[in-house]
Amino acid sequence: MVDVVVEVGGWEHECCGEAIERDQVVDLRCIRHEGPDGRTRLVESHHGGLDVPADEHVRGRVTEIQVVLETGEVRSVLRVPGGGELRDVDELRDGGEDGDGDGDGLLQDPWTGDAIASRSVEFLVTVRRSR
Repeated sequence: MVDVVVEVGGWEHECCGEAIERDQVVDLRCIRHEGPDGRTRLVESHHGGLDVPADEHVRGRVTEIQVVLETGEVRSVLRVPGGGELRDVDELRDGGEDGDGDGDGLLQDPWTGDAIASRSVEFLVTVRRSR
C-alpha cells in the first residue's frame, strides 16, 4: 500500500468538486506538476490545465484530510466540503448572510466535531492506494 497526497481546492473544486470524506473510496483525476520546492505534486482537476490534461488517476481510500490554513499551517478536518458549500463561504467572505466570513461549522475537527474557523479552500487529501 502506498499513501499519496493530492492537493484539492481552489477555483476548480469550488466550481464542481464533490465533498470528500475520511474513509471514502475515491478516484481523483489529477494533474502532475513540479511545485516551487522542486517536488512532484498531484493536484485534483476536473477540467485539466490550459495545456495539461488531467491524465493521472489516484484511486484508493481517504486516510487523512487537512486544510491548509492562511498561515501555511495544516490542520486535520473531517471532510472537504463540496464546491457549493465552498462557494457559500466565498459569499460570506464578501459580506453575505452573516458577514463574518469564517464559514462556521463548515470545517470540523475529526475527533471532537468542533468547528474550525478558516477562510481557506485549499486541502491536502491523503489517499491510500492498494497495489
